[in-house]
Amino acid sequence: MFTGIIESLGKVESLQSVGGDVRLRIQTDLDMSDVHLGDSIATNGICLTVIEWGENWYAADVSRESLNRTTLGQWKVGQAVNVEKAMLPTTRFGGHIVSGHVDGLGEITVFRQDARSLYFEVTAPVELAKYLAEKGSVTVDGISLTINHLRGNILSLNLIPHTVERTNIGSWQVGTKVNLEVDVLARYIERLLLGDKAAEQKPESKLSMSFLAENGFLK
Repeated sequence: MFTGIIESLGKVESLQSVGGDVRLRIQTDLDMSDVHLGDSIATNGICLTVIEWGENWYAADVSRESLNRTTLGQWKVGQAVNVEKAMLPTTRFGGHIVSGHVDGLGEITVFRQDARSLYFEVTAPVELAKYLAEKGSVTVDGISLTINHLRGNILSLNLIPHTVERTNIGSWQVGTKVNLEVDVLARYIERLLLGDKAAEQKPESKLSMSFLAENGFLK
């Protein structure tokens, strides 16, 4: 579990094809002294399991599922990535609950200076729109951010200079693909509202306004 508060700006040191998937090595200035085999480190919002590590690096194996569902398959050696170690029970909870399980890919569609901050618009996959809320939380490349405004599946974000300096946001531009993770609470609430229908073979139909009305959630 993570908070979405980035601890380090890492760099992709190597990408090695191994048996059809990828072994990844990340260079970082994180304190690795308390890292153990099997620990989780979020890398651009992707929860990766540490299989090897040293004073200023860690390595992880990446499955085909992660390659297909995230931006990782497009990463290049030397690319900057956002890094966060898993939270501790004593960690100050400055962001929101982040699992490191990417829900889909967004695309930067607008980028401009807005006073001292940067303004971005991100187009999310249509199927994720129902999990997003104005002034709600979303994770973008592992960064816990607040949605300023929402138009359908287009969300707007303002990033202050500190966030820009501490993350890979400086490399974003129109057309950049980013990893999106919606608020985990929204996903679980949806499943709870489905009740017994959640066990059906095709739950992708999921909720509708008529379903909510029939079950007393709408008046």
